Formats: sequence, C-alpha cells, structure tokens
Amino acid sequence: MHIPACATTELEILTFDDACQHSPLSETYNRDRWLYIPDFYSEYRYVLGTRGQRPLICIGINPSTAAPGALDNTLKSVERIALANGFDSFTMFNVYAQRATRPEDMERTWNEALHRENMKAFDFVLSQCETPTVWAAWGNIIETRPYLPLCVRDMIAIGMEHSAQWVCAGKISKKGHPHHPLYLRKDEPVRPFDIEGYIASMLPKQPAVV
Repeated sequence: MHIPACATTELEILTFDDACQHSPLSETYNRDRWLYIPDFYSEYRYVLGTRGQRPLICIGINPSTAAPGALDNTLKSVERIALANGFDSFTMFNVYAQRATRPEDMERTWNEALHRENMKAFDFVLSQCETPTVWAAWGNIIETRPYLPLCVRDMIAIGMEHSAQWVCAGKISKKGHPHHPLYLRKDEPVRPFDIEGYIASMLPKQPAVV
C-alpha cells in the first residue's frame, strides 16, 4: 500500500522533460520492454506501460504501487484487455499523478505544477501514436476530489489535438462513470465513449450570459 508521505507541494517535482532522463536511482528493469517515467519509485508517477506500436492508453485516477515487472491487479487486467482487443501494448496514465493506494489519501487541493507536468506527459503519450485510443477507466473514484474532472477537461483538449479516440469497457455506472478495469472479463471489448458529453455533466453549469 502506498500512503503519501507528504503533500506534493513539499516535494521537488521533476518536470516531465527531466523525468524522461535516465536516473541513477533507476530500478533494474528492461527498458526495451517498459516505459516508466520517472524511472524510479517515487511519490508520483507520470507513465507506466509496455512498449509497442499500437498501445491502448488506459486512464485511471491516480497511480498506486505498480512498477515495471510488479503490476498490481488493475494493471494486469489492463494488459489482458489491451491484448484481447488487438493492441500490442498498454500505457497506464492517470488523471492525477500522485501515488496513493486509497483515493481518500489523495491530497485535497491539487498541485498545479504537478498537474501541468502530467499534462505534458499526456501530450507525449498521445504523440507516440498515429491514432491514439484512450480508455476512460476510472469508475466512481473521480468523485473523490473536485479537481479531478477539471484535469480530465484538460486531457480532452489535448486529446483533440491528437485526434484521440475515447473508449470505455464494461457497464457504465448509473451516474455515467466509465467502469474501472478490475472485475472485467479478460476479453471485455472496448467501445466508443462520449467523453465530452460525460465531462460536461460533471462540471458545474456556467450561468447564462444575458
């Protein structure tokens, strides 16, 4: 279990560009197989996945303990579903980059600097694909913090720049949330998801201009 040691504002956050550099703190793993940024275990994670030409980009809420060669049950499910749907790899990305196994342990106020670098990471992930497929897979956890839908809004804008195709898998909740990867069949098909309509229903309504 990962419980944050402190607020991320108390940390020296690596920019995404700096986090892409090989670190002397790097754990031993096969760089030809794994994409891991930063390349060592820390209080935050931008990207974790396997390398390939056609990855399924899965979006969770925030990272937990997973690392190359030590996937948790959620990421094992993500990898199985990616391969079953004809993708050759998977990329695990998150709406917010702070590690916390329990959603209630996430910081209550977002770190705008961390969010900004996380969005740079998302832009990088999408840029690696000619036609990126993005799997919304966060479940009801998005209701944990009010800043999370705002993060998704920014991701939608970046996705538009790359012509990203948003999908979901499994049953949509009564509130419209896309299903979390756990407890899905290993061959669960992905299907189109109206991410813009979904996030519009999540954000506060703007007053009409008279």
